[in-house]
Amino acid sequence: MTDHPTALVPAATAGRLNRTLTRRRSVLAALASSAALAACGGNSNGAGGAAATPDGELEDSLNVYSWADYDDPDNLTAFEGTGPKLQVDSYASNEEMIAKLVAANGASGYDIVVPTGLFIPQMAQNGLLEELDHSRLKNFGNLDPAYLGRDWDPENKYSVPKDWGTTGFVYDNTVIGRQLTSWADFLDAAQKEASGNTSILEDPWEVTCIWFAANGIDPNTTDPAEIAAAKEGLVQGLAPHLKGFESNPGSSAIAQSTFALMQCWNGDARLGIDGSDTPDKWTYVFPTPTANLWIDNWCIAKGAEHPDAAYAFIDFMLDEANSVKEVLYIGYPTALKDIAAKAAAAGLDRSELVFPDKSIVDRLTVSQLNEGHQAIVEAVDAIRAAAGN
Repeated sequence: MTDHPTALVPAATAGRLNRTLTRRRSVLAALASSAALAACGGNSNGAGGAAATPDGELEDSLNVYSWADYDDPDNLTAFEGTGPKLQVDSYASNEEMIAKLVAANGASGYDIVVPTGLFIPQMAQNGLLEELDHSRLKNFGNLDPAYLGRDWDPENKYSVPKDWGTTGFVYDNTVIGRQLTSWADFLDAAQKEASGNTSILEDPWEVTCIWFAANGIDPNTTDPAEIAAAKEGLVQGLAPHLKGFESNPGSSAIAQSTFALMQCWNGDARLGIDGSDTPDKWTYVFPTPTANLWIDNWCIAKGAEHPDAAYAFIDFMLDEANSVKEVLYIGYPTALKDIAAKAAAAGLDRSELVFPDKSIVDRLTVSQLNEGHQAIVEAVDAIRAAAGN
């Protein structure tokens, strides 16, 4: 069991791009649309200043919009036992979630959303999120200060940290008989032993990071020449060897040996390896020199119709026992204090995949939403078009 790091990354570098981009619209365009809607006026109802229900009871419903299969079903059932009926819908990208909130203009029907940290400033500035009343979160003190006060929300006015993780790759060591340790190794194996049997994520930042990291370039580069080189290198050198784009290989691809080499998130890899009948044939790599570091967050959507239930749900998830159950189920660390030790005591298996060693965390890079975003989206579109050709 590795020690849980006391700090993830310097606050000055905090941020993360979305985990998977299945829609090719730019989040910047969505937020621009939000600003235009706000200028025309919109729903001013909000959870931040909402009073408790007159009788002190929770509303009878709660609508959550989150990543797929991102909470322990037993926790969801237990919360429903407190009164509100839960409706949980899923999205595949931050862009998809933001676009839906923008289109609804404060009337989406969702009470809770789970954006990645980097998107919170833009969402807040464009009126998509409510300010939080911390007095209504009695378990807020259970959180590790290392996860609080990030650059995207220094006072946690809009967000409560939920989970964090990183990106790497998993390979079938019965197909690839050598040890792989880096993104350069990933590219090499994709063109050799795993040619025609490799998958990558759909997230533009994650895909281009493979090339940038393998070539000693900052994954957050905005240099048009470097982005163009990544596009050409990946279209020519990787795309012809791809079998597919797999955002959640842990759901079945690893267990069914759909690919021999897969880019994936650490928690998802753990889920897939645990579900495999031959787990020993899979090797997960936290690749050198760097990879992504992301934090997802609980937020209350602007115009939430069930604010009391929303606060109660977030507080319920911050309870120590419930937080530990979340780790055991989803395979990602929550922001609870001493969560590594508590999860280990509860019987967490493959903890080395859930809690990477501090030496690994220290070399991770937090992705940024910058002026290079649209160019890397276009690069990944080109990779997809060339895949398998």
